[in-house]
Amino acid sequence: MSSEKQFWRLARVREETGLCTRSIYDGMAAGSFPKNFPISKQARAWLSDEVKAWKAARLAAREAA
Repeated sequence: MSSEKQFWRLARVREETGLCTRSIYDGMAAGSFPKNFPISKQARAWLSDEVKAWKAARLAAREAA
C-alpha cells in the first residue's frame, strides 16, 4: 500500500463514507467533516488520509459508546 496521499473526488468520498452529498457539505460547514480543496479551476478534492481519519474517529466513538 502506498504512503502517498491520494486526492479523492466527491463520488469516491460518498462511496467511502456512505454519506450523501448534502451530509458531506453540511459536515464541512459544521467543522465535523474534512474540508475539500481546489485541485483545478473547477475541481475540488479531499485528502484520502483525512477522510480515513474521520472514518476511524466515527468507529472509535461507536466503540466508546
